[in-house]
Amino acid sequence: MKKFLLPAALCAALASCTGRSYPELDKAKWLLGDWEHTIPEGRFTESWEQENDSVYAGKSFFIAENDTTFAEYIQLTEDHGKLKYIVSVKGQNGEEPVAFTLTQASDRQLVFENPQHDFPDKIIYRKISADSVVAEISGLQNGRPAAEVFPLERKK
Repeated sequence: MKKFLLPAALCAALASCTGRSYPELDKAKWLLGDWEHTIPEGRFTESWEQENDSVYAGKSFFIAENDTTFAEYIQLTEDHGKLKYIVSVKGQNGEEPVAFTLTQASDRQLVFENPQHDFPDKIIYRKISADSVVAEISGLQNGRPAAEVFPLERKK
């Protein structure tokens, strides 16, 4: 058993020393943390954490009273210099994840798009302040332009 520990530790150390960076993923670092918005119908929460050096993991829930009425799981991952927003929602898209590609980025905004997806086909995150973010989804719904806006405050 001890014979395997040294090579495994060496491999892990070498992997962390490759100097590989993820500049596209770093653009989304300000999303990390716990966010929420409460309305009379319930509470929307979104949480982001760094899963590893190339992936941020997110999850969103809408809770009405004590019932979770909506849940989605998200990965922000950089692959070959492109940042992807990959979302899975139970009961939607045949249980398959849907990928959106980063098309615009600044210090205060991230825009992800997938023109082939029905709704939404665009996801935008806007940084208002260190403790305030607005998420927006938009696209065509039943042939008409539609959008939903989610103002979020950082949970303390």
